[in-house]
Amino acid sequence: MIVEYIRYQLSEHTTAELTAAWDAGSEFLRGFDGCHGYELSICVEEPTQVVVRIVWASLETHTEGFRKSPEFRPFLKAIRPFFSEIAEMHHYEPGSTTWSRPLSL
Repeated sequence: MIVEYIRYQLSEHTTAELTAAWDAGSEFLRGFDGCHGYELSICVEEPTQVVVRIVWASLETHTEGFRKSPEFRPFLKAIRPFFSEIAEMHHYEPGSTTWSRPLSL
């Protein structure tokens, strides 16, 4: 499993615009088997800071699989207007230090 983090520093667009673009593009992530989930989080203290977290089966699943798949072009079209506002985009391998409490709904 690989986790991709994309951090946006918005200066040209609003968080609502970015969220709408990701909502539109995310259907293509859901349609690709190698994507295991994603979330978009907006910073409470600085709302122009947005982080997107995407879980991929592997680095190659993202870079070689998704980027060459039919789902990639429409996904890219949805989020391309925000590329200039990406402050960081990297892939991470989860470490051994992890814990989570089950959510109670």
